[in-house]
Amino acid sequence: MGVASRSSEPAESPGAARRRTSSGVVVPNAPRWHQRLAAWLVFALVRAVSATLRYRLTDRSGYFDDGPAGPAIYCVWHNRLALCLVPYFGYVRQHNHTPGMAAMVSASKDGALLAAILERFGVQPVRGSSSRRGPQALLELVSWAERGYDLAITPDGPRGPCYVVQEGVIGLAQVTGLPILPASYYLPWKVQLKSWDRFQIPLPFSRCEVVVAPPIRVPREASSAERETLRQRLEEVLRELSRD
Repeated sequence: MGVASRSSEPAESPGAARRRTSSGVVVPNAPRWHQRLAAWLVFALVRAVSATLRYRLTDRSGYFDDGPAGPAIYCVWHNRLALCLVPYFGYVRQHNHTPGMAAMVSASKDGALLAAILERFGVQPVRGSSSRRGPQALLELVSWAERGYDLAITPDGPRGPCYVVQEGVIGLAQVTGLPILPASYYLPWKVQLKSWDRFQIPLPFSRCEVVVAPPIRVPREASSAERETLRQRLEEVLRELSRD
């Protein structure tokens, strides 16, 4: 779910190439019926497991201290997608007046499943990555931001490297003027997959310690060097928040 220009996503397969129109525009892979069924099952499972967890949220951001907050770009590592929407709807949506959230999702077939899951949660998926529909997706995200929506990015997605912030989120913050709110959580009891992102699957009756860090703002006039400094700062903050 990340806007990126440094992604290591592999080259398009012949099937993906056929998704291009005659104008060169990439058409995202739409969720198939079995992916929508799987999305419903994942949604139900996340809700069920989440109901058994003991949450503790530490908000260091100060972003919600002075009344209802405006829209922001929420950043969480790719391997913490499983529970990231639970604190958003349980805490953030209680402290802001935004109409909803739009999130970046890969335009690939795998991304179609994630898009279907987000739709079950009431989140608007925006399909694209650095290698597929990147510029189009960026424009769509800017459009959602102009409508007052929160944005969500996994800055090391969709293909990693793990825990390395790619450049797209900094550019998005610069264009939209929205602050970046880094967030992460710690699960002491979980299953950790051997995937590129070491994806974390929460187990029931554990605890989930959520932390939201102070916002990072990218000036509209920021130079390339300043953007790189802010990218490194965001990466350091997210790594500090995350205990595996």
